[in-house]
Amino acid sequence: MTNHAVVTKEEHRDLRVKTDSSAELGDGVMACFTVPDEFRRLQNEFAILFRRDAESRAFSALALMGFEEGENLYLADGEWSATYKPLALAIQPFLVGRPAGGEGPGQVHIDLDSPRVSTDGEGTRLFDDSGLASPYLDRIAGMLGALDEGHRNSPDFFAAMERYELLEPFSLDVELNDGAKHRMVGYHMVNEDRLAELGAGEIAELHKGGHLEPLFMAIASLSNLNKLVDWKSRRVNG
Repeated sequence: MTNHAVVTKEEHRDLRVKTDSSAELGDGVMACFTVPDEFRRLQNEFAILFRRDAESRAFSALALMGFEEGENLYLADGEWSATYKPLALAIQPFLVGRPAGGEGPGQVHIDLDSPRVSTDGEGTRLFDDSGLASPYLDRIAGMLGALDEGHRNSPDFFAAMERYELLEPFSLDVELNDGAKHRMVGYHMVNEDRLAELGAGEIAELHKGGHLEPLFMAIASLSNLNKLVDWKSRRVNG
């Protein structure tokens, strides 16, 4: 059972959050959720792939960080090696909540069972001595708002991808320098051949809907796969 609570100065004035990057604090994941609105910031450092839920058949986007469960190749010697951290990881241990009735503006909730939550004086404060939100909490609220808005905008993007059949199944055989192989299956990527077949009107519709830029950002991001394979080989070989 989750232990989420609305963040308030009355309840969490002395609470602190550990902001370091480590597997123990929740960063040890091979991929994390992302949204099309974030693709531009991701594409320079992360490969963006897509997955289709087996039950709902709905698509979602992922920023790839490793090739095995629990593997994050962007964690090196206790440091985050990229200049950007995907929003879904950067907001931990916070999440967007809603009022009890489900309507109204989003609220900043915190997972009190997260290993990032600290009550022993270690970490970054949520509120200052006067009870005002700290700059850190303000940044978190901004990131939560951006991720929530991006999530709400995503259905239109994925509807367009399906309408024009622009996502295709993708598998990747990763062969390391020591001969070991890893096979990635269950993912989708942009079908560039299908994209090239679209007419001017269809391209214009994608552009008008704001879908063309994230589409090309996802394509460009795949150049990061070679980097991940190289990092993986170096770690395997010590």
